[in-house]
Amino acid sequence: MTGRVAIVPPRFGADVVGGAEALLREVATGLSSRGWDIEVLTTCARDHYTWANDLAEGVTDEDGVTVRRFPTVSQTSLVGRRAQDAIQEGRIPPLDEQVTWLSWRFTVPDLFHHLVRVHTSFDAIVFAPYLFWTTTVCMPPVADRAVVVPCLHDETYARLNVIRPVLSSPARVWFLSEPEHQLAHRLGPVTAEHLVTGAGITIPTRYDAAGFRDRYGIVRPFILYAGRRERDKGWDELMNMFEHMGASGPPEVDLVTIGVGKVTVPGSVAGYVHDLGFLPEADRDAAFAAALAYVQPSRMESFSRSVMEAWLAGTPVLTTADSDVVTWHCERSGGGLSFCDEASFVRAVARLRSDPAEADAMASRGRQYVLDSYRWDAVLDRMEADLLSMRT
Repeated sequence: MTGRVAIVPPRFGADVVGGAEALLREVATGLSSRGWDIEVLTTCARDHYTWANDLAEGVTDEDGVTVRRFPTVSQTSLVGRRAQDAIQEGRIPPLDEQVTWLSWRFTVPDLFHHLVRVHTSFDAIVFAPYLFWTTTVCMPPVADRAVVVPCLHDETYARLNVIRPVLSSPARVWFLSEPEHQLAHRLGPVTAEHLVTGAGITIPTRYDAAGFRDRYGIVRPFILYAGRRERDKGWDELMNMFEHMGASGPPEVDLVTIGVGKVTVPGSVAGYVHDLGFLPEADRDAAFAAALAYVQPSRMESFSRSVMEAWLAGTPVLTTADSDVVTWHCERSGGGLSFCDEASFVRAVARLRSDPAEADAMASRGRQYVLDSYRWDAVLDRMEADLLSMRT
């Protein structure tokens, strides 16, 4: 056995939608396959909107990894709600309100006490992402053994005083991209021992694009959005851009969306938006392969796993110019186009439609970029080397 590591995500499971959660799940199974004794310490929640205890408390074995779940406790606080409203408006609330805000979504007291009791039995304890109680409150008491994977975004949350210890006090910080690393330093102190590990992407062996179209009745060319349908993920902007595309007639392409969250579509383009919800893994991969392009409207990205999945599927990417991370990936790879407003979005889609050879070339460059930079073996090598250095 190489060593013993705890993994602490706010949610865990194959049906959980979230980049940080997917990352830690694959880190857990990847390190386990290399001989590390891995234990996942997480909540009973599946839904990040309600944080309800949908899963059973206790210990299970999932993909060969021990998973120990603890119940969430809902916290009702007018002060916390006021702080959240201020943050969403781009304002920093007073420090006392920030402290209350830490617990306004939920707490997991049994997880906290368990970590305090058993943390010395682990060589390292890996937390992600930076924002939730499972990191902000559970990490500081075990900071000397903590590795934080912040999945940091350029947002008001990251500028809160109560967030600084998440980056400055753990034993290690792992970043997923160089722009995320640079952002962390702009925001404030970062613990001395930190590195850019990147993230790994599992490479599918088969894509059934034609079967996907048949199964879901998708006839016209389409662009794809995958993930949470939330304002912070650019969903509202995407709807505005797609509505603009259809302002003078039927839009040039359909929009297929997969993931979780409420889908509200402007009436003028309602017949051209296909919401497929949460898909099985094979169908999700096929959706990427069948798309004309994958659209990433979110500026809140630390890595953008879905962009890598699109490139692996042989699909070019359209990204907002406001995302330093995805723009960085696109510039390094040559795998996509950026847009800054409705008009440039429409032009980018038209460009890919009118020049299939260029679209194919972008997709090919993107796929090679992922294969060269983000195979799991290379990423796990970096993570494993850093974990081993913590034992010396």
